[in-house]
Amino acid sequence: MSEVADHGVRFGRIAVMVPVKDMDKAHDFYTKVLGFTKTFENGNPVGFMILKRDQGELHLTLQPDHPTPNFNVAHMMVDDVDRLYRICQQHGARIIKRIKDQEYGLRAFVFEDPDGNRIDVGQPI
Repeated sequence: MSEVADHGVRFGRIAVMVPVKDMDKAHDFYTKVLGFTKTFENGNPVGFMILKRDQGELHLTLQPDHPTPNFNVAHMMVDDVDRLYRICQQHGARIIKRIKDQEYGLRAFVFEDPDGNRIDVGQPI
């Protein structure tokens, strides 16, 4: 195994960039269903948006021709994974992996947002 490089540079937050085909639809899902708040937008029409909730931050980028990925694009840690699972189900989000306790110490599930982006959600057991 290789050693970790330490160049004396400290990293701050790293935000996930999520490609979306319809900015309004994505905004509505993340704000009205998941409770994020828009803190910034750019362009006319809007091509970039920052959404925040608690310590979480998502950057949405308008990419109308972006192919839907078949892998998880983000991982969210929450304090009530069962509640978020029910919220996703109630709002018709496609569940890719049902909620269950994982051997790596998280209770987790995976859902798709309206653009098909897969989001992995977990809570320590």
